[in-house]
Amino acid sequence: MKFGPVPVTDAEGCILAHATDSAPEDLAPQQMSRMIPKGTVLTATHLADIAREGIDQLQVARLEDGDVAEDDAAQLLAQALSAGRTGLRATSPVGGRVNLVAEAAGLALLDAAAIHRVNSVSPAITVATVLPYKKMGAGGLVATIKIIPFAVAGPDLARACDAATAAIGMAQGQFTSATLIETRVGRDAPSDKGRRALAARVRHFGMMLTDRCVVPHEEASVADALAQAEGEVLFILTATATSDIRDTAPQAVRQAGGEVIHYGMPVDPGNLLFLGRLGDKPVIGLPGCARSPAINGADWVLERIICGVPIEPEDIMGMGVGGLLKEIPERGRPRE
Repeated sequence: MKFGPVPVTDAEGCILAHATDSAPEDLAPQQMSRMIPKGTVLTATHLADIAREGIDQLQVARLEDGDVAEDDAAQLLAQALSAGRTGLRATSPVGGRVNLVAEAAGLALLDAAAIHRVNSVSPAITVATVLPYKKMGAGGLVATIKIIPFAVAGPDLARACDAATAAIGMAQGQFTSATLIETRVGRDAPSDKGRRALAARVRHFGMMLTDRCVVPHEEASVADALAQAEGEVLFILTATATSDIRDTAPQAVRQAGGEVIHYGMPVDPGNLLFLGRLGDKPVIGLPGCARSPAINGADWVLERIICGVPIEPEDIMGMGVGGLLKEIPERGRPRE
């Protein structure tokens, strides 16, 4: 692509680099000039109108053989990035930009290495995304593809598209129901604050909680509740913190015939989470901070579980960088 000033008489077929005033023949004397927008492909009529405004030189871009116009390039790259993926919709190209938006609630799935390769091809080709596994709502902006100049070289675009293949997708909710088992110490049921917070979390993904279940803080009682739970995903929120992998709630999972996969996470708030399984049902032991609607480590685990994204102990242990989240004021033992 060539870029620079040219006489108005030589600008037909060029792309206007800056919005420019013009004076069409039908412009009444009392009317102001009309603006020709940036990015317009100039015709003989445009140029005559510009000349009447007294302008004799324009800043323009001229495509060369093999160049791909900005809108076409952005559209092709967006198609490559989402190739074979579901849950994304591409917007129409405008000014060299195409957005990829979520069709429904879910998590953004990103191949970060592939996106880095795309952005390394040429400064003219850019892809910006949300963070990996970010929770998205329907219509949420997952990525924006922007071609910076008015066109890019065909070979550069081809390299970017090759690097981009299937790098961006969405994972959507896989379940419709969940059971929350709450424990109590003494006769009184706990506040429903934790249940309301969890209900809002799962509702985002189209899930509902089954009837409330409150049991004594005892292994046998929790184990029996787990065995009878109707939900497809099982949550446990204990009256007192789970302080060890052999504490009441993890032991109850084992007593019910399940297994405990991992305990603890380097995310604060959220350290005291545990992850288990009972048959084909995931079990998540929630930390006490899950009673608050504020984001905490449990969100990062339950969102992946609900959306069918595999999560292993090493994934949880790798969440420490960026895992220092905003303090929850109502927490019993603040950091400071």
